Order: sequence, then C-alpha cells, then structure tokens
Amino acid sequence: MRIHVSEPGARMGETPDREGNASEADQPTELFTIYGDAIMGPTGRPKHEFAEPAPLSSHGPARVIAMVNQKGGVGKTTSAINLGAALAEYGRRVLMVDFDPQGALSAGFGTSPHELETTVYNVLMEREVKTRDAIVATHVENIDLLPANIDLSAAEVQLVNEVAREQVLDRALRQVRNDYDVIIIDCQPSLGLLTVNALTAAHGVVIPLEAEYFALRAVALLVDTIEKVQDRLNPDLEIDGVVVTMVDLRTLHAREVIARIVEAFGDKVFETVIKRSVKFPDATVAAEPITAYAHKHEGAKAYRQLARELILRGGSP
Repeated sequence: MRIHVSEPGARMGETPDREGNASEADQPTELFTIYGDAIMGPTGRPKHEFAEPAPLSSHGPARVIAMVNQKGGVGKTTSAINLGAALAEYGRRVLMVDFDPQGALSAGFGTSPHELETTVYNVLMEREVKTRDAIVATHVENIDLLPANIDLSAAEVQLVNEVAREQVLDRALRQVRNDYDVIIIDCQPSLGLLTVNALTAAHGVVIPLEAEYFALRAVALLVDTIEKVQDRLNPDLEIDGVVVTMVDLRTLHAREVIARIVEAFGDKVFETVIKRSVKFPDATVAAEPITAYAHKHEGAKAYRQLARELILRGGSP
C-alpha cells in the first residue's frame, strides 16, 4: 500500500498504486448501506452505528495486533491500553505485550517495571524462560500482561547475532496464542529490530496517528517498513486500520489533517476518532484504562466504538 501525503491546501484525489493508477483497494467502500440522508462523521464520511458484538462461544487462538508508529507522543500506548480494555469488556481474553523498554504499557496497568525479575526480555533471550513464566495478571478482568522494562533495550543489540532474529517474538507468542482471543503488542517508537519482530509476529497493524501534519508525513516510512515485512517475512500481515488520535475538531488544522489521512489511507481509516481530553492523563496516573476510570466519558465510549469497529472489520474475534 503506497501513500501520498499532499501539502496542506492541495486538492484531494485518489491514492495511486505502483503504476500511478488509482488502486481499487484504496477506494472508499461503505460498511453498511445507508438509506435516507447520511450523517457525516468526523472523518468526512457517512457515520455508522456499530452493534455490540455477540459473546464468544469459545476462546483462542488469538489474533495478534501490533500497535505501531515510529513517532512518539501520538497516543499509541494509550490506544493500546484502552482498545485492549474495551475488547476485554466485550468478553475477549486479551494479552497485552509491552514491547517498549520504557515500560509505559506495564506502568499503565499498575505494574512497576523496574521491580520485575522476569519480563519479555527474558522470554526473548533466555531459552529456559517460557512465555507463561513472565505473564502477570492485571486488575482488569480478561486482561493479562507480558511486561517490559529497560532490560529490553539490550535485546535490540543482542538479537542481531541470533538465527532468525526477526521471528523471536513470534516463537514466544505461539506458546500462548491458544490462551487468548487477542494479543496486542505495544511497540516502541522506532522502526528497529524490535518493531520488525512485532510486525513479523502480527496478523494486523493498527496505526495510531495524531491529527497533526508532521505526524502524517512521518508515517510514509512506517508503511514502507510494513511493506518490506510483508514481502520478506510475513506475507499475511495487513493494516487493520489507522486510528486518528488527539483530535480537536474545533480547529481547521485538525479537520484538514483528517482529510489528508483519509485521502492517503482511504477505507483503512477507522471511522472512530479519539478526541483530546484531560481524562486520558488522569487515567494514566490512576493506572486504569479510561473505560474503568471514567466509564461514561466520551473517551471511554470512543474506545468501545473502536473495539466494535475493529471486530466488525475482522481485526478481532
């Protein structure tokens, strides 16, 4: 999938394929047939209602989703936590994988990363450590955590000498895939070997993208990396969608950037957008997903809608 980011104020058009023609895959297609006058959503497309998913009759094997953006500060970890929590509310068994040496995902679930003796680093680098040895339960029902701390930063260098170094995480997650319905990997903000491991292990990618022009320009390199992983390591990898975060619809800039994102990614852009709110940092301090911290808040409702939309698209059981 090639993307083209036009300059602000440029006329919107179709996304070209490798031969310069408009790709059918990039043409907008509606999820539902709309009768009567359509109500336009924040992405400039018809707004839909996403029904609550039916309970699962059985669990596993998990679909693996990598939350990736090499630009920091785009709401990636916040989106991972709250999307996972929303899926858990709908009865999905979720494993959250912290794949960032900063350990923000682990801290977001109330775990002190620096106090951990066994983390994802040990699972990757020590053969005698099994994945289940490092998994910890969280205070959120249906969510377990594979935590990380600063030790993981050493893996980037140490994995270089490993055979099939891009597939180490995939091998680790295969040990527990049957225990869960969804595995969400929160990647570090880079496109190094750890992120390539996450993309190799994943079935799908969710790209959190801030409604800011420079954030959009930076994503072209990420798409190029995803395409290389598809070509060389994981041909089944697909982009589940792009979720626009930190949105302030009162500003013209945000609305223009959303239009450019839809122009670049077409139907891959989730209809659900995540608006800016002080409740998100408050929930982080409380070490709770916003779905629990402020159950009825607009942000909690948005992540539940994102979970329903992801399920409808086939991105989650």
